[in-house]
Amino acid sequence: MEGDIFKLNNKIYSNNNNILLNIINKIQQVINYSKNNIIIKELSDIIIKINYIINENNKNTELIRNEISKLYEQMSKQNNELKKYNIMNNKEIKYNNNKDRYKYIGQVLNDVPEGKGIMFWNDTEKYEGEWKNDKKEGKGIYYYNSGDIYEGEWKNGFKEGNGIEYYDDGAIYKGGWKKDKREGKGIYYWNDGKRYEGDFKNNLSEGRGILYLNNDDIYEGEWKNDKMEGKGIIYYSNGDREIGDYSNNQKIGKHVLLTKNGNVVEKYF
Repeated sequence: MEGDIFKLNNKIYSNNNNILLNIINKIQQVINYSKNNIIIKELSDIIIKINYIINENNKNTELIRNEISKLYEQMSKQNNELKKYNIMNNKEIKYNNNKDRYKYIGQVLNDVPEGKGIMFWNDTEKYEGEWKNDKKEGKGIYYYNSGDIYEGEWKNGFKEGNGIEYYDDGAIYKGGWKKDKREGKGIYYWNDGKRYEGDFKNNLSEGRGILYLNNDDIYEGEWKNDKMEGKGIIYYSNGDREIGDYSNNQKIGKHVLLTKNGNVVEKYF
């Protein structure tokens, strides 16, 4: 149905339940965005009546005509509220400037993306997911022209919350994000088999974490600026353990090696 959803015409009288169901879907979208409890109740009542009309259609034509007439009056009372939420149909919006071209297809509110939709950038990048006030917000997937793919949560246009990024080189990060940066708890998988599990800050390993090397050695300890920094333990694949301090990924000071045979060896760096 095109144009104003309040233009109920004779098609509704002739058993066109698809039109009625379409009206329900559109009203439900408005309910999802409205903050006015009175409006929400009114519109919910309308949905109940439409369902009644659908169920009774063709049983009593005169009764249905009267119900539709009442429905039209009730919907007209909410005309301004419904029109304010310009999300009745999916819409295509195109943007052009000197450098970039954008195209959005999806739900809108006041002529900007709101709800669910897809944005294309220069035919090379794409975001598919949820929007709020012209910004990515909620859950969505971003396909970068580099080949990277991010799937997860967004806030105010940024990757924020929990999400997974699949990098073009085969690496994977799964965990927390803040303003497009890896932040909080997460796991980073390298394409050569290594992985880091622990804290992230400003896109880097920072705090406490565990590094699993591809030779089966394991480092567990403190990190700063993506490097081993502070106290840590190395669990060697042969069963030995080494305890000591690190700075800029290098061993410093006194280290104690505990062998699997029970020997204790002190080292100094």
